[in-house]
Amino acid sequence: MKKFIKVLLMLVLVASLAACSQESTPVKTTGGEGTTTGQETHKIGLHYELTGEVADYGVAEQKGSRLAIKKANEKAGYEKYVGVEYDNKSSSSEAVTIATTLVSDEVVGVVGPATSGASAATYQVLNSAKTVVVSPSATQNNITLQDPNNKESAVYDYVFRVCFEDSYQGAAMAQYAFDSLNAKKVVIYGDSASDYSKGLIEAFNNQFTKVGGQIVATEYYTAKDTDFSAVLTNIKAMDFDTLYIAGYYNEAGLIIKQAREMGIKQVIIGADGFDSESLIELAGAANLNDVYYTTAYTAVDASEKLQAFIDDYKAEYNEEPAMFAALAYDATNVLIESVDKVGGDSEKLQKAINEIDFKGVTGDFKFDETHTPIKTVLVVKLVDGVQTSVSAVSPK
Repeated sequence: MKKFIKVLLMLVLVASLAACSQESTPVKTTGGEGTTTGQETHKIGLHYELTGEVADYGVAEQKGSRLAIKKANEKAGYEKYVGVEYDNKSSSSEAVTIATTLVSDEVVGVVGPATSGASAATYQVLNSAKTVVVSPSATQNNITLQDPNNKESAVYDYVFRVCFEDSYQGAAMAQYAFDSLNAKKVVIYGDSASDYSKGLIEAFNNQFTKVGGQIVATEYYTAKDTDFSAVLTNIKAMDFDTLYIAGYYNEAGLIIKQAREMGIKQVIIGADGFDSESLIELAGAANLNDVYYTTAYTAVDASEKLQAFIDDYKAEYNEEPAMFAALAYDATNVLIESVDKVGGDSEKLQKAINEIDFKGVTGDFKFDETHTPIKTVLVVKLVDGVQTSVSAVSPK
């Protein structure tokens, strides 16, 4: 009887420890429908802004990553890849904590976060642990360098991104505005505190004045502002032909709505921060005419490869994919393709990604010496909020 009780107590203790272990690791996993049969399974960290101010970006990227993992598992015939998911709540401090947790989770690599600030906060942790990170949309200038303020700084060996940087898309839009929109006088309106906005403004300003354009004024708003009437009233009185909004959809949508409603009819241009269905909700479709922005993705004139992705995405989620979903799909596949080639060893994986010649839905590319892709900027035109035409642009 005593022996039976002793065994029973041991079983209760084991069960209790297992429960505690589960509570201390709040990890959500996603994978395919296959089952493992002795084959190796690789964990991929999916680290996104699923709640908070920029959740539109993170949720779209989560869907893109999940689809990439599902397709890879279908191809493998078993659950070769499992997504280990966390929500950084649109917080850079939370992102650092999650990065540390993902290292402990022994993921083969990390995809995300969506925004530059949250991404930059994680790089030191992941790079030090030799955990590869592939950023879908961290566009901040020099963000892959250990000191972004010093262009001569060493690159993070284990950090890559599949998007172009702000200086490149800012300069490309300046070139397009001058050459294709016949813009000669531009007012810039940007976020006073955002590195994303600052990078866009600097690049646009430099390129636009270089080609002969004039910056009439540079105005600023603060993130989470909702009433832009005072500044827009000042802008309306100025002599200009184009308004460049350097910011995210949250404020840009309201700025466009209020600008159009007070009679500002000039062309409005922006960057990839415009790319969200929420832009239409905030601005109103009728106000999104003569609006252009830079992007890495559009369904207009889609290639066969891109159309296949769009069809798969719509079948999975019953909605059209946004740019951020496509970028995350590519970022996840960069990691998957490299693991397929060399396995999960971190040093071999880093080398494989560095040398990859990738064929993606947001373009074909190789990485340059800063682990940034060499790819073309696209400019899309909106008519009643719908993308109707696309142009490929490179700054001269």
